Amino acid sequence: MNRLDGKVALISGAARGIGAETARLMIEAGAKVAIGDVLDERGRETVRGLGDAAIYLHLDVTSADDWNAAVAAALGRFGGLDILVNNAGMFLGKGLEEASLDEWHRLVAVNLTGVVLGTKSALPALRDRGKDSAHGSAIVNLASVAGLVGSQLDPLYSLTKGGVTLFTKSTALEFARKGYRIRVNSIHPGVIQTDMGEQTFAARARNSGSNDVESARRIALNTHPIGRLGTPNDIAKGIVFLASDDAGFMTGAGLVVDGGLTAQ
Repeated sequence: MNRLDGKVALISGAARGIGAETARLMIEAGAKVAIGDVLDERGRETVRGLGDAAIYLHLDVTSADDWNAAVAAALGRFGGLDILVNNAGMFLGKGLEEASLDEWHRLVAVNLTGVVLGTKSALPALRDRGKDSAHGSAIVNLASVAGLVGSQLDPLYSLTKGGVTLFTKSTALEFARKGYRIRVNSIHPGVIQTDMGEQTFAARARNSGSNDVESARRIALNTHPIGRLGTPNDIAKGIVFLASDDAGFMTGAGLVVDGGLTAQ
């Protein structure tokens, strides 16, 4: 028996990177997965590689209508929903003085409003399935080490991820108080070798005035005592753990997967 046999998951921002790798590992673990993203062609390509256990759904996480449609599609195809992974996010890479108000509003819409809308839309389905599950349903929110400690590169990104961290704890307590049997946990990656990771290197280079991305990558590497940067697989394994019954006694917790970055 696999760790996620009989489970159904909805993952936002899963056309590529951490989300796509999470979908792959969840299917290997026995789950059915609905992949949501705005990158339609990339998302369809990802699903083609995953087979019949996956479907692709257009999902702009800032849209309540898109979220409601995505949840309905997952229910229609797979008959229920056990797991929500709020994975979609964006990185700005600008300091407080450089960022415009419009950029801030977009950052909040994706990183905070998207998590709120996803949680709210999926809640009834998760609550229904949680009643009959040994350890309830599960929500996993993608936060960041920047939601635990300050960020020199992007204080506004850090602010949004700090919000995700506390929203995770607060909804875990709210759902427990209401007897909903929905566990809510967050995961906090270090610097991961994805498109967003590349954005952090570019931002670090730009802020230093050198535009030397390779030097910025080496600096980031040196902040990880484990001796390497993270991969999508490193984070996906943590997400699968938090979504599974192996984490049945965890709620309101943050799993730090950062190669030792925040231990310093």
